Amino acid sequence: MKIRGLVTSAVVGSLTLALLSGCMDSLAKQTQKKPNEGIIGKKTDDIKEFDPNAAKQIVSDSKVKVDDPVLYAMQAYGPMIEQISTMYIDHAIDLFHASEDRYPKDYNEFMTRIIKENQIQLPVLPGGAKYAYDVEKHKLRIVKAMDMGPNAPPAPAKK
Repeated sequence: MKIRGLVTSAVVGSLTLALLSGCMDSLAKQTQKKPNEGIIGKKTDDIKEFDPNAAKQIVSDSKVKVDDPVLYAMQAYGPMIEQISTMYIDHAIDLFHASEDRYPKDYNEFMTRIIKENQIQLPVLPGGAKYAYDVEKHKLRIVKAMDMGPNAPPAPAKK
């Protein structure tokens, strides 16, 4: 009788551990980030060199344009992130200018001395927009592709 009780206890204990370990594994999988979960909270240091003559690109004016009060926060998110990121980089460039008495001479120096040395990480932009550094004007630009589908901004007027 004692052996049968011990065997039963061992079987029940083993089943309980197996079930709990399966639940814990499932819980761990649920809390892991999925690859296409969104951009909020994600950071990047991917900043391209700005090409003012590139075709099929629009430089964002970073103005908040809201046409639906229900979607206000969603429509304001992108332009607000653009404004904050631009101000952050402008400040870093101003500090570089104050200490070196010059601006970064080229894109490589900007990336090395400002982005890499200061370990700057900017928020990932919504809608496929990208960061680009304008060497001539010493400014961070937000560049959007003109062929972004139905959400594409209007093409700039031809002069």
